[in-house]
Amino acid sequence: MGTTVTTEQLAELAGKDLEPSDWLTISQERINQFADATNDHQFIHIDPDRASRTPFGATIAHGYLTLSLLSHLLAQNTVHPEGMVMALNYGSDKVRYLAPVKVGQRIRAHQKIAECSEKRPGQWLCKITVSVEIEGESAPALIAEILTMYIIE
Repeated sequence: MGTTVTTEQLAELAGKDLEPSDWLTISQERINQFADATNDHQFIHIDPDRASRTPFGATIAHGYLTLSLLSHLLAQNTVHPEGMVMALNYGSDKVRYLAPVKVGQRIRAHQKIAECSEKRPGQWLCKITVSVEIEGESAPALIAEILTMYIIE
């Protein structure tokens, strides 16, 4: 998945928007599985009856679930350098949760390469600005600055 580019092209992509990911529906099953994996069983995520009586009106995805889906969503249309051996999650400079993702809603990721530079020979660090859109909503689910380290042969 994604597009292979030269390291020169990678550096030149700074400031460029990439194509958005495909839409992904957030199901109750996915939310429940995430709750089980993280031991975060707060009712707002897993109890549709109780959650229906909150201002959200339904269960909502964990913020960390939405964040964790960036690996899948961004990979669809990312760019990576020729000769890449691996891409490593290098962290995040900023993550903000702006709107809840209700069960059954669809999300997709928009990404822009903020900057890419060679830190050491064969190691390129890229900062990606990300926004996760919720279909039909004006506010994004989250915005983030994600760091990826590419190891190149």
